[in-house]
Amino acid sequence: LLCPCFIYGAYVFLPFDAPLLPTVSARLVYTLRCAAFATFPIVLGMIVSGISRLCSSALEPFGELQREVEIHRTYVSQSVHLFILYFFNMAVLATYLPQEVLKLIPLLTGLFAISRLIYWLSYAIGRSFRAFGFSMTFLPLLAMLLWNLYSMFVVEPENLLA
Repeated sequence: LLCPCFIYGAYVFLPFDAPLLPTVSARLVYTLRCAAFATFPIVLGMIVSGISRLCSSALEPFGELQREVEIHRTYVSQSVHLFILYFFNMAVLATYLPQEVLKLIPLLTGLFAISRLIYWLSYAIGRSFRAFGFSMTFLPLLAMLLWNLYSMFVVEPENLLA
């Protein structure tokens, strides 16, 4: 319930508009540029994972990982998988959205980055708290996927492969 409220509030109250993007290629470049910001939590996780592995008190660097190292490694791995799904869905979404609604692209990117950071923090606190951060990442991704499938098969089925 929070994700739609965050997106709607940001859509209404943040004072910016998407630039005029008349062609599909311009929309894809805009999406690619926005998606670069979504990699920030992943790169930060890689840095912290490397530092935690270096500072680990394990005698075998390639042996059994400690919980502190395992948390960061798991976070980075899951974030990369979700980012790939996010990026492809965002690219398809950008081709179907009307110009007036393209403001959603950077908003969804920001939501992805913030939700991955919340997931990382909640995962480090305890495994029972991570469902909130994961749902903030996965449910908008699921909504984008459903909208993309609806747009492809119901709204414009004649342009499915065009």
